[in-house]
Amino acid sequence: MKSLYLASGSPRRRELLTQIGVPFTAISADIDETPFPDESPVAYVERLARDKAAAGYALIADDPSAACALGADTAVVLDGRILGKPLDQADAQSMLMALSDREHEVLTAIAVLDGQRCESRVVRSLVRFRAIGDDEAARYWASGEPCDKAGGYGIQGLAAIFVAGLNGSYSAVVGLPVCETAELLGHFGIPCWQNLAVR
Repeated sequence: MKSLYLASGSPRRRELLTQIGVPFTAISADIDETPFPDESPVAYVERLARDKAAAGYALIADDPSAACALGADTAVVLDGRILGKPLDQADAQSMLMALSDREHEVLTAIAVLDGQRCESRVVRSLVRFRAIGDDEAARYWASGEPCDKAGGYGIQGLAAIFVAGLNGSYSAVVGLPVCETAELLGHFGIPCWQNLAVR
């Protein structure tokens, strides 16, 4: 069986892979995340997932032929515009108020590369926020949670109270769609539930 390398520094992605019983080694894969001119959000997240997988695979030194790299990227999209990680408090609060009392898209792409081929998927989810007050947005920023999150919020954390509805994959909104990830890893001979004892 091939060993898996997760090309991501995200603790949430590590937790989700662990949850489905897939052993892996986390490695850092820094890439340029600047969108191309006129690049659609779907094309953007898929390109970044594939680029992260490629950057991660390039770091596998021991026996790359016996390994796969998994890359992933998540984007929060409102009115066709990608909302990245907030630059500062004003940016974070502006994003949160734009999302307030509205539905937005969350796109998460995954890519698996083994040196011979690369397969990828994009998962689209719709998240609806209730109305959020300015004071709530300020208190949420003060928590420190939004600083490194796409769209300025983490659905798995304190921002869960803003979510009035979700149509799609919860784990994809967190950062790794486990259903599609399990399917993709299966194409490369990497099964889930490896931590279950054989009875």
